[in-house]
Order: sequence, then structure tokens, then C-alpha cells
Amino acid sequence: MDKCENCGNIYDKAFQVTMAGQQHTFDSFECAINRLAPKCSHCETRIIGHGVEAKDNLFCCAHCAEAEGIHGLRDRN
Repeated sequence: MDKCENCGNIYDKAFQVTMAGQQHTFDSFECAINRLAPKCSHCETRIIGHGVEAKDNLFCCAHCAEAEGIHGLRDRN
């Protein structure tokens, strides 16, 4: 049984995620998201989907990018 690096739970169904060459162990997708998903540069929401990127910043949506003064981005339709 492996220990979740986010919450510390020891779980028989833990899984590993390799990201940027480093292996991580989690007991749930929720813990993996909490630890690995980037945060929006404006509202700090975890970016689970595609998000948008501009000027080395990640945003959860075009609205948040606009709020930070980045114009012309669109969410996918």
C-alpha cells in the first residue's frame, strides 16, 4: 500500500502520476489535482481543463485573462 503525498492516506488503490520526470503518488484524483494542477493567475482556481495562456501566465478562462489586462483571448466554443 502506498501513501498519498497530498493527504497522507495509506491506500491499497493508490496510483502514480509522472509529471516533468517526477513520480507522484495519490489516493484520489482530487488529491492529484490539488497538488499538480496549476492555479489561475487571476482567481487562483485550479485549472482542470485547457485554460488559456498568455505572457507566461495561465488562466482558467478568457474572462480572468481580460481582468488581468490581457485582451484578445477567447475560450473554446
